[in-house]
Amino acid sequence: MNNLGVRCAPVPVLCTCTKADLFYYVFHFSIERIQNLPRLVEDIVQTSINTGPRGALRLAQGVQAVVGVGGEWLADVSKWTNTSAGLPPELQLGLVSPFYLRKLFERLGATYIKLGQFIASAPTLFPPEYVEEFQKCFDRAPAIPFEEIKAILNEELKRPIDSVYEYIDPTPLASASIAQVHGARLKGSQEDVVIKVLKPGIEDILVADLNFVYIVARILEFLNPEFSRTSLVGIVKDIRESMLEEVDFSKEAANIEAFRRYLDTMGLTRQATAPRVYYHCSTKRVLTMERLYGVPLTDLDSINSLVSSPETSLITALNVWFGSLLSCESFHADVHAGNLWLLRDGRIGFLDFGIVGRISPKTWAAMEVFLQSIATEEYESMASALIEMGATNQNVDTNAFARDLEKIFSSIQDLDTEIVVATARGPSTNTTAVAANVVVDERQMNALFLDLVRVSESYGLKFPREFALLLKQLLYFDRYTRLLAPNMNMLQDQRVTVVSNRRASSNRGRF
Repeated sequence: MNNLGVRCAPVPVLCTCTKADLFYYVFHFSIERIQNLPRLVEDIVQTSINTGPRGALRLAQGVQAVVGVGGEWLADVSKWTNTSAGLPPELQLGLVSPFYLRKLFERLGATYIKLGQFIASAPTLFPPEYVEEFQKCFDRAPAIPFEEIKAILNEELKRPIDSVYEYIDPTPLASASIAQVHGARLKGSQEDVVIKVLKPGIEDILVADLNFVYIVARILEFLNPEFSRTSLVGIVKDIRESMLEEVDFSKEAANIEAFRRYLDTMGLTRQATAPRVYYHCSTKRVLTMERLYGVPLTDLDSINSLVSSPETSLITALNVWFGSLLSCESFHADVHAGNLWLLRDGRIGFLDFGIVGRISPKTWAAMEVFLQSIATEEYESMASALIEMGATNQNVDTNAFARDLEKIFSSIQDLDTEIVVATARGPSTNTTAVAANVVVDERQMNALFLDLVRVSESYGLKFPREFALLLKQLLYFDRYTRLLAPNMNMLQDQRVTVVSNRRASSNRGRF
C-alpha cells in the first residue's frame, strides 16, 4: 500500500538472476533497440521535415526566452549579493525554480502556457510549490493590440472589415493563450455577434513545439523502454492532435453545427441552444458567432432572477448533455462555468466547442454500468465496468480493485463547494445585491481523477481518451447540482434521462 492507501503493483525481483540470465537479457534488449533505431531516425527526420524552417526560428525564440529570464534571475541575484542575507531557495534553484520556470513558460508562449496549466491541475504529480506557482498560468493572457486583430480580419475575410461589421469593440471580451474574442455587430442585419480570432503565429508555434515534444518522447522511449509502458508517445500524439484541432476554427464551427442539428432533430431548440455560425465571415482563423446573453450556471443570484426553478434548468442541461453522448456526432467536453450558461430567455446555452469528445459503443456500454455503479455505490460492478472499458493484457483482481475504488470515490463527499457571497451596495439605493457563486476547485477535481487513473494503471488498465473527458464533465455537473439542486441525486433522479436510472433499483449513494 502506498501513502494514498492505494494497492501498488508488485515489483519484479531481479536478485535471483544469474550472470548468464542478465547477459542474455541485456544482449537481446540491445539487439531490439538496434533494430528499432532506423524507424526512430526515420520518424525524427520526417517530423523535422514537417516542422520546416519554423523549427529553427522557434529554437532561436527559445534561446531568446532563456536569455531573457536568465537576465532577470541574474539581476535579482545581484540585488541579494549586496546584502548580508544569503540567497533564498528560489534564487539558488535558478531557472528551474517555480517562479522563474513559470516566467520562462509564459515567454515561450501558448504551448508552454498550456503545459503550465497541466502542471497546475495535477497536484498529485508535481511538487506543491510548482502547482501553486503555475496557477498563475490560468490568469487572463495578455491581449494583442486591436490593430493586429483588424489586420488578421482583413487578411482572412479578403475584404474591408467595415463592409462586414458595423462595429467591433476594440476592447476584447476575453483573451486566452490561443485566441482573442471581441464583441461586434454585423453590417446590414445589425445582429450582435462575437468574433474569435486566432492570435498571429500561434499555429506555427504549436506545430514546432509539439513536434519537438514528440521527438523528445520518441527518444526517451528508445533510451528507456519503461516509458513505453506509460504510453508516453501515445499521450503526446493525443495532446498534439487535440491542440491542433483547437487552432482550426473550421472544425469548431463543424462541432457547433453538429450540436445544433442534434438539438433540432431531437426537438430541443426551446430548451437549449448553441451559437449560430456566420460562415460568410468565418475562416480557419476567424470564427464569427451569434452573441448569446446569459449567466454561468454558478451565478445563483442571477439564475434566481431569470427562472423560478434553478433545479429545472439544471435538469434540462443534464438531459441535453447526456442525450448528446449517443445522438450527436460529438459531445461538449468542456462544460465549465464559462461555457455553460442560463440565457436570458430561460434556455441553456452551450458555448465554445473547441474541445469535444466522441464515444465508441463499447466505451458507452461500459460507461452506462459505471454510472449506475456510482449512483448505487456498487464498487464490484464499477470495477468490472472499468476492466471492460480499459485495455489490459493481464488478469485483474476484481475484488481488490473494487476495494481501492471505494476508497477513492468516498472522497467525492469531501470535495468542498465553497459558496462565495459578494455584496455590493448600489450608488443611489440602500438595497444590497447578493451574488452567490461556486468556486470550483480544479486541483481537487483533477486529484480525484488522477487517483482513479493511478489505481487503474496499477492493475494494468489503460483507458480511452473519451473516458477521461466524460468523467471530467460529470465532476462539473456534480458541482452544479450541489449549488442548484443540493437535494437531488444526479444519477438517480427519474427526471434525468440517464440509462442507469432505468436499471437502478437502489436509492443509495450520491455522485
